[in-house]
Amino acid sequence: MKEKIKKVLEEKVDPVLGEHYGGAVLTGFENGIAKVRLTGACAACPSAQYTIEDVVKQIIMENCKGVKDVVLDTSVSEDLIDMAKKILNKEI
Repeated sequence: MKEKIKKVLEEKVDPVLGEHYGGAVLTGFENGIAKVRLTGACAACPSAQYTIEDVVKQIIMENCKGVKDVVLDTSVSEDLIDMAKKILNKEI
């Protein structure tokens, strides 16, 4: 199921979010619930929760039978944490 969701995100969601300089990635799938993190400009958008509910969830649910819900993953990525550590340690 993860691969199907990733394909839907890439082929159907990303083109929509790309119009706003953003994208979406699957960060987890458990018990029928897909966790999605928004990327690019969409990651910091105040409307991110609405984007998940109104755009991402609708597209995934239409194309991936078996997905019960889609939720916004607001955790901080490891890449961002690594970048922050480098900045704080003046490595950049």
